[in-house]
Amino acid sequence: MIRPSTDLNVYLCREPVDMRKQIDGLALLVQEAMELNPFDKALFVFGNRQRDKVKLLFWERNGFVVWYKRLERERFKWPTHLDGDSVTLSGQELNWLLDGYDLKAMQPHKALNFQSVG
Repeated sequence: MIRPSTDLNVYLCREPVDMRKQIDGLALLVQEAMELNPFDKALFVFGNRQRDKVKLLFWERNGFVVWYKRLERERFKWPTHLDGDSVTLSGQELNWLLDGYDLKAMQPHKALNFQSVG
């Protein structure tokens, strides 16, 4: 699985985002709502209202990269115990969030084991 480096600055947008937004819309949110530079060496994280989808935006040398994850069950445990419109996370905390951990309680989602019918 491809995961972001743990040495990046990570900024989590606290407010829900319309997951139909693509690169330009997400970059505009970084600039206007989060008051950050979307071209910085940083990763910007957005979640939808139901907290079952997440998008990550990153500027990589000559273009933007968007990473998207949708959960089949459960919800991402968005940090509510931190203040501000955007929250700074470590790369490790981001990976924990993507793995389903509640950053406050450090409890992960249950692992799902699906098989395709062949």
